[in-house]
Amino acid sequence: MKDTAMDGHVIRTRALTKRYGDLRAVDAVDLRVRAGDVYGFLGANGSGKTTTLRMLLGLVLPTSGEAEVLGMPMPAARRSVLPRVGSLVESAAAYPHLSGSANLALLDATGADRSPRLARRARIGTALEQVGLDPADRRPVRTYSLGMRQRLGLAAALMRRPELLILDEPSNGLDPHGVQEIRQLLLQLNASGTTIFLSSHLLAEIEQMCTRVGVLRGGRLILQEQLETLLRPTGLVAIRTPDADRCQALIGAPVVSVEGDRLLVRAKDPARLNAYLVGEGVPVEEIGSYRRSLEEIVLEAEAGRDHR
Repeated sequence: MKDTAMDGHVIRTRALTKRYGDLRAVDAVDLRVRAGDVYGFLGANGSGKTTTLRMLLGLVLPTSGEAEVLGMPMPAARRSVLPRVGSLVESAAAYPHLSGSANLALLDATGADRSPRLARRARIGTALEQVGLDPADRRPVRTYSLGMRQRLGLAAALMRRPELLILDEPSNGLDPHGVQEIRQLLLQLNASGTTIFLSSHLLAEIEQMCTRVGVLRGGRLILQEQLETLLRPTGLVAIRTPDADRCQALIGAPVVSVEGDRLLVRAKDPARLNAYLVGEGVPVEEIGSYRRSLEEIVLEAEAGRDHR
């Protein structure tokens, strides 16, 4: 059995491809998810994210290519791998006539764990509390809101205290407070050693919690990089002023671009530049080092893909 720590990757794919007839839902994807990552898998609906996750879990067979999870080939090693992985892919499955606790008890009973009943009950209670559900709630799951069902699915994923969490749109159906709670929970789990691979179409969610980002478009991976690297300073200064024309005339060649009231300028010292402009009578509303947002980076990557 291969040790994941040998190359530091918990997920690794090589030219992973899934075709449905003439449609390439996933097209030669090379994923690299390292131990300790919070990896954000970005893409619009229909980009191939869920299909990729299902192949990683052995739920869908690839047409070609390879996938390794926790250092072992999938789906061949799924019996060894899946007990160490928590997952929530697509909608959370549940028996609608049973309570959340009863659903988790049935899930627990299907595993190889033979720990005492009280220990299993405590584990169920802990998982429900972690995601903000009441272990004493006896209402059937059919009465749950979409957000509550999503929380229950996440609780099920946490039951085995997994080394790796694979999550498909984990904040789906949650209100802003619920999104914040789940984000904090995932970050706590990551801090305690759990690697997290989550798909989302929400750029803000990814930017706030992930360490590494992959962007899927039309089934192809068009970007994969450490988030810190993507968001590093650009060496530019952004200036907002209602007198953009005069500001540009004063600065001259270092001005890289002008869009409305915003100028991007090659400059090392924003404070010195601000003092110069104010001294010349230019009203400066905002000035500071310019960093691209994740949205700008993704749009740039997509534009590059379109021009190939």
